[in-house]
Amino acid sequence: MLCLGKYSAGGVQNHDPMLKKRLLDSSRGRIVTLLRRGGLTADDIASELGVTRSAIRAQITGMERDGVVRRAGQRPGTTRPSHVFELTPEVEQLLSTAYIPLLTQLVDVFAAGLPPDQLEAMLRQVGKRLADEMLRKRSAGTLAARVAIASEMMNEQLGATTRVEANGGYVIRGFGCPLAALTGKHPGVCLSMESLVAEVVGAPVHECCDRAERPRCCFKIRRPAQRQRPTDRRDTGA
Repeated sequence: MLCLGKYSAGGVQNHDPMLKKRLLDSSRGRIVTLLRRGGLTADDIASELGVTRSAIRAQITGMERDGVVRRAGQRPGTTRPSHVFELTPEVEQLLSTAYIPLLTQLVDVFAAGLPPDQLEAMLRQVGKRLADEMLRKRSAGTLAARVAIASEMMNEQLGATTRVEANGGYVIRGFGCPLAALTGKHPGVCLSMESLVAEVVGAPVHECCDRAERPRCCFKIRRPAQRQRPTDRRDTGA
């Protein structure tokens, strides 16, 4: 069963073309393929696929619930109007294969035309602005809570799969990298994510990403230095 509504736009879109083909060859996937051409009613889809209308209605109900399709109006019928269904914008983005090639070329152009320090500053600024856009509100919780929010945000909105490790400090460690197509050629892209995490957690962050054959995210978060209490001048006789 295709459950596209469970993936973010950065999750499956540009990885294995065969994986996408297998997903689209499922029953839901065939409906998605038809809806990429435009809005259709359940009767339209049933006719195209050669199945019963009730079977399509059951699939459409689940796809609506999962955020894969939405209602886009009605079409007059002989007895009553029929709902027209279309893909949600999130799924349209998920199915696009243009994002990574375009982003790669953009970074190539900037890397070729900017001094390294300016490129780094630009990438860090991108990460900060992305954090500002993704954060609905600033968290005033503990550092542990903010680290958990950063990890969850990367997973849910950027297609990453990370966990938080705590051992004196905190580490957000990924099982993969949502920007793997870029980081091997442009390691500085990891600085964007470093800045994003730092913006969310409000503490110093150091990227420790593995950019080998199978890149994996890694961000070490240091606890902010504790302020020293001022010396009581009365005790010194000053």
